[in-house]
Amino acid sequence: MISDDFIVFVIDDDDAVRHSLMLMIEQEDIPVQVFESAEVFLKHFQPQFKGCIILDINMPGMDGLQLQETLGNYECSLPIIFLTGFGSVPQSVKALKMGAVDFLIKPVTREKLIESIRSAFVKCENLIQVRRHNHKTKSFLSKLTAREKEILGLVLQGRSNKEIGLDLDISYRTVEIHRRNIMHKAGATNLLELAELAHKIV
Repeated sequence: MISDDFIVFVIDDDDAVRHSLMLMIEQEDIPVQVFESAEVFLKHFQPQFKGCIILDINMPGMDGLQLQETLGNYECSLPIIFLTGFGSVPQSVKALKMGAVDFLIKPVTREKLIESIRSAFVKCENLIQVRRHNHKTKSFLSKLTAREKEILGLVLQGRSNKEIGLDLDISYRTVEIHRRNIMHKAGATNLLELAELAHKIV
């Protein structure tokens, strides 16, 4: 089931192509918006957009690869599906290396297009979850004191309170207090939750 707030953003300078793609996508009850250029899309772009982009690679002004690179500088969760009539092998390789979901050649069947869109939606949801985790992690770390970060690292290594106290030359009781503070700041109820939050950054 595709979420109602996921949108397909079609960017193509050809009016007929935009109209055809819009009809194909709307027949699947998927919200779609169309733009005649990369520049127009960027004027409307917001980081909180969810869904995917169907993008022509050869357009006047900013081309598809340039837009892909530009969006990479933002916190953009919109995977890109390239759809072009004149794509080259070097272009497709570059696009896919920069994270494009697919590189399709016009004309494309509705079945293939919708399959790519659904794959892109899954990737979008995964990107959103990763970013939420990263934001939560950064927020958590910013609340920790230097000593708490030190103890967190040792806790995640599996060290006991007694071992940590000996390593840092502090009392067992002090270690306990620090651990409680760390768990509170993390919003975690057990060590597993704490590890899942912190494993990427410690």
